[in-house]
Amino acid sequence: MRQNKIVYPYIPNSVPEIQSEMLKEINVENIMDLYEEIPEHLKFKGEMNLPEPILDEYGIRRHVEGLLEKNKHCNDYLNFLGAGCAQHFVPAVCDEINGRGEFLTAYVGESYADHGKWQALFEYASTMGDLLDMDILGCPAYDGMHAAARAMRMASRASGRKEILIPKSINPDTLMVIKNYLNGVPEPDLPITMVEFDTATGLLDLDDLKGKITDKTAAVFIENPTYLGNLEIQAAQIGEIAKAAGAEFIVYVDPITCGVVAPPAQYGATFACGEGHPLGMHMQCGGGQTGFIATHDNMKYISEFTELMFGLTETVKEGEYGFGEVLFDRTSYGSREKGKEFTGTTTGLWAVTSGVYLSLMGPKGMQEVGQTIMQNSQYAAKKIGALRGVEIQFNTPFFKEFVVNFDKTGKTVAEINKKLLEYKIFGGKDISGEFSEFGQSALYCVTEIMTKEDIDKLVYALEGATK
Repeated sequence: MRQNKIVYPYIPNSVPEIQSEMLKEINVENIMDLYEEIPEHLKFKGEMNLPEPILDEYGIRRHVEGLLEKNKHCNDYLNFLGAGCAQHFVPAVCDEINGRGEFLTAYVGESYADHGKWQALFEYASTMGDLLDMDILGCPAYDGMHAAARAMRMASRASGRKEILIPKSINPDTLMVIKNYLNGVPEPDLPITMVEFDTATGLLDLDDLKGKITDKTAAVFIENPTYLGNLEIQAAQIGEIAKAAGAEFIVYVDPITCGVVAPPAQYGATFACGEGHPLGMHMQCGGGQTGFIATHDNMKYISEFTELMFGLTETVKEGEYGFGEVLFDRTSYGSREKGKEFTGTTTGLWAVTSGVYLSLMGPKGMQEVGQTIMQNSQYAAKKIGALRGVEIQFNTPFFKEFVVNFDKTGKTVAEINKKLLEYKIFGGKDISGEFSEFGQSALYCVTEIMTKEDIDKLVYALEGATK
């Protein structure tokens, strides 16, 4: 094997002399001796077909930037994609705060002097609690889909029941995560029953819900807004049906909607969960995601949280208070063998970001951003629906997303989206494969960042793409 004498400036301890000293210290002659437990037949003996290393910082920076420039991204293209990760405005202060070393590098740190992070997480829980009109939040889950699945596990333990009712209109990606999470250890599987929805309105079929809910139902789960964009105006009735059967009511909510419509707590939700990405996070190829779970001040539900929680507590100095972890024993950190669920890495950095965003916006700001989104999306839907051969699928209220049907244009969504790229526009998500009953339809997303000119450009481009 060719001896590697290259010193990599971006790999620690790659200087041969330092490597030799380290190997001598642990009484090893060759670096490959460190991998002696790997069978010989699994070791690659040849030379890997890799380019020569770029050793200077400027050179590697140009190389990486050149690769990234091959991407088509939202700085250059108008983006009308959503379906769980939409483009929102990120105030500069969010990046400024979450980029500070004590937050950016404080990976689940348990140091006794880590009060700054604890306070930041406490403030996050407080501001999110105000927004959701709920009392209790833990550290965020990995993403909104994970939060939904975890809330179902919590509801099952709290109710002592083992069945979950879910609308067929659910985000297919969310459903896959839920199925995976509910079919595993350490707890028994939780069977799922799918509830029909009205294809004319996009809303849950209440008669089908009443026919399928039983005394075995642990929880009824809904998205509000739904994956198809509709505001579930029957939410209070759904909650009443769930509670009448002794089941819990879980609502997956877009947090920005809580600035303009009633939060889940006000129409009977036991648990509110969702994706926190709209609250000050950039789209990061799937990385800028975080999930939240909130509930009421009731130990029946609080004890089912598996994530760390933070609260105020008295210190040794009279009259002084500090921030710290609370109810630690209920987590898998407190007792691995008795843990209700295993809690791994959570997205604490995004909790800090969400707290900063909500503190900056305040109630008035959340109301304004919600109103702007609704006004923009209503304007877009009205203009798009006026195009020849194009129809808005539902006539029910929606928030920022709506389904556009292109059947009468004779074009597929794929063809239309390809044509939109020529106008430097990312069109709506093609849902013709997920919901074939809606034919050639796409889910369009319009947020607060869109101007009237942006929407008019989309309408002009769609007119050309559908001819």
